[in-house]
Amino acid sequence: AVPAAQVVASGALLRKGVMVKDGSALERLAQVDYALFDKTGTLTLGHPRAVNLDRLDRTQKQITLALAQASRHPVSKGIRAALLALNIEPACLDNIAENPGEGMTARWGEKTVTLGKPEQSGDHLSCQLTVGQDILVIQLHDEIRPDARTALTLLQDMGAAASIISGDNIGSVSRVGTVLGLTAQAAASPQDKVEAIARLSADGHKVLMVGDGLNDGPALAAAHVSIAPGSASDVGQQAADAVFTSESLMPVALSVKVARRTMEIVHQNFALAIGYNIFAVP
Repeated sequence: AVPAAQVVASGALLRKGVMVKDGSALERLAQVDYALFDKTGTLTLGHPRAVNLDRLDRTQKQITLALAQASRHPVSKGIRAALLALNIEPACLDNIAENPGEGMTARWGEKTVTLGKPEQSGDHLSCQLTVGQDILVIQLHDEIRPDARTALTLLQDMGAAASIISGDNIGSVSRVGTVLGLTAQAAASPQDKVEAIARLSADGHKVLMVGDGLNDGPALAAAHVSIAPGSASDVGQQAADAVFTSESLMPVALSVKVARRTMEIVHQNFALAIGYNIFAVP
């Protein structure tokens, strides 16, 4: 009654670009009534395009590349890809460190160099590069995932409310929340995300967490069920119950829809099996 339906559903989702790790995840997906979304790399595509690198000289580009390639943040990946496309080679830096919520720091000779966390600036994200006393601003643009509004509407039509919880600054998070019509909590630490899930769970909600970064790992593990995009960090993918590979956000809503239909079929199978046994076994 159960495995047959789960195998068929998992195969159907796999063809749609969603890998569900086990059958219990489908059961838990079917129960979801609240969805929490990270922002960067989850509601957005997660590979921002740098739009003003021509303002940096070659040395500054080399320092930026060395800092960016030491980070797994989606913004750093976007900067790194743009610089590699310009045939830039990384500078030799010492003591490179990533400070959660702050960005990257290192030593370049006698100077301290930093690549700060992204902040919203108008319609763009911006990262502040410092080389000693020199300060430069790198601008990037990160697009919202295709079909995001449609996917969120489908979730709401199925009775699952949604909101944003992100470690990014309030300006950046508010912009995406306004575009998608979602309430949002900004500047959230990994512990804040876990506590938000605990509060919702205490109120009786079955929480779906959708996130991609290192700081989402604890929340993905704490949620009733969790989904990560294929671009997520290794920690995020391992902690999640399912992974979707499409750039669209629709697979998230589709997963819940298919899971609910699967459980309906499971219940039908139970009824048929009970009926068969009542009449056939005697």
